[in-house]
Amino acid sequence: MSYRIDVEVNSSSTKIPSLENMEHWIATALHSDELNQAEVSVYIVDEAESQELNSQYRGKNKPTNVLSFPADIPDEVGVPLLGDLVVCAPVIEREAKEQGKSLEAHWAHMLVHGTLHLLGYDHINDDEADVMEALETRLITQLHFPAPYNEIVEHS
Repeated sequence: MSYRIDVEVNSSSTKIPSLENMEHWIATALHSDELNQAEVSVYIVDEAESQELNSQYRGKNKPTNVLSFPADIPDEVGVPLLGDLVVCAPVIEREAKEQGKSLEAHWAHMLVHGTLHLLGYDHINDDEADVMEALETRLITQLHFPAPYNEIVEHS
């Protein structure tokens, strides 16, 4: 398996995880889909830029933790670009504190969450949310972090 994770930081945060950790967390999510190769770009921003992008692409005028932009490249082209993640460091820091999670655990969760969106998972309706949350929980606990949600989601 060959995964390429490109990270660009445009944030004043001093609490951004190491490149190695981010690569490991994203690769864990990619491996769950049994991809042989994939490229993911991660762009880390502050709240103003997150709010601008969230407003432009989702119509929500507030910063958000992670935005996922799947690549729209036909398979025939042979480019393994999966897509882009835009992560707002200050929002992740604030949420981790509010949710009583370690900052590292929340970063891992948000990168796994965003990568699953790039893989086509979603949480628009309850059934999709159950599937996605169950997979997130399995991956996050596999990474030796506590389950990210208060309720355990089970599927047969």
